Amino acid sequence: MTQHELQAVFLNHRDALLRFLRARGAGDNAEDILQDLWLRVSDMDDSNITSPLPYFYRAANNLMHDHYRMAQRSRQRDHDWSDVHRGTGDASDLPLPDRALIARQRLAEIEATIGSEGPRVLEVFRRFRVDGISQRQIAEELGISLSSVEKDLQRAYRALARWREGEDVE
Repeated sequence: MTQHELQAVFLNHRDALLRFLRARGAGDNAEDILQDLWLRVSDMDDSNITSPLPYFYRAANNLMHDHYRMAQRSRQRDHDWSDVHRGTGDASDLPLPDRALIARQRLAEIEATIGSEGPRVLEVFRRFRVDGISQRQIAEELGISLSSVEKDLQRAYRALARWREGEDVE
């Protein structure tokens, strides 16, 4: 059988081979497997093949198993790599350096904006929003009324709103 005849048999039975692979569980990989088979057919010595159709089915099945084993090894390799490197610091939850720099700059701008309302306003805001201290406890610690704490927080929120408006403009 000549190379041209072998390729003709393959092309005539391509749809049936594709259905065969999908029925055997190749799924979305069926087209890729057929492409691999086509490449092998176009490069092979055709003198040894006496029955091309059974040969194609057997080769397609073998290629499907090869793809499955390769995917399985790849998943195992990825899983093993994840297990080995878990907790070693290779994958970091830290932000990228440029993002960290931008965040630090924004924090400094926000602190300056709130601080422009007075140091007590900044301290009240920090204790309440960052440290999670209750307004009543902040009032007791600073020796001021609860109403003063509430007013300081309102001033801080207005300052934040002004800062935010400036950010939206840029």
